[in-house]
Amino acid sequence: MTDTLDRQAPRDSQDLVSPGTVDTDRVTDLVGQLLAAIGEDPRREGLSDTPARVAAWWRGFFSPEPTATPTCFTEQHLSGQLVVIGGMGVWSLCEHHLLPMNLDVAVGYVPEGEVMGLSKFGRIAQQYAGRLQVQERFTRQVADQIAVVLGSNDVAVAVRGTHLCMSARGVRMEAARTTTVQAGGRFESDPVLSQQFLTLATDRWRTA
Repeated sequence: MTDTLDRQAPRDSQDLVSPGTVDTDRVTDLVGQLLAAIGEDPRREGLSDTPARVAAWWRGFFSPEPTATPTCFTEQHLSGQLVVIGGMGVWSLCEHHLLPMNLDVAVGYVPEGEVMGLSKFGRIAQQYAGRLQVQERFTRQVADQIAVVLGSNDVAVAVRGTHLCMSARGVRMEAARTTTVQAGGRFESDPVLSQQFLTLATDRWRTA
């Protein structure tokens, strides 16, 4: 298992750039060429519709449902409470090998006067997963976006990834997992709060 604690990662100007429109006709043609290049007949039964299906998948992957504006609700009687949302699984694509990676996301924050709608955490994770990615950048992007919505840096994100580029190729280590953590605000300066978050966020990973 690889563990990375990222506290002050540099900001990337491409963070908020969404993927462009997928040219499905061209992708269909290119997949047909790929099948031919690996010795297959793209016209045979079983493969004749494969290029179009693959193109449709790429279009859907890069065109997730529009992310609604995250909703925050006023809660005046909160102070110092730790909130952890876990079990948010998303699929993304490793930009180095174009192979899938499954990312299990947990988010922690300390609300001050308002809380964010729970489903919006999952929507933000889906937004940044629906593109070519690396896990380290994904972790930071999710943390940064949640901090912007909340107007607070008291946010921590932990991600556990299963990468097919490591389990299905190369060293082919099926049990390998990569863990990344982005900590900000009080999660960076308060070791007790940080440990509470990590304990709650990673508990299900230890029993999986």
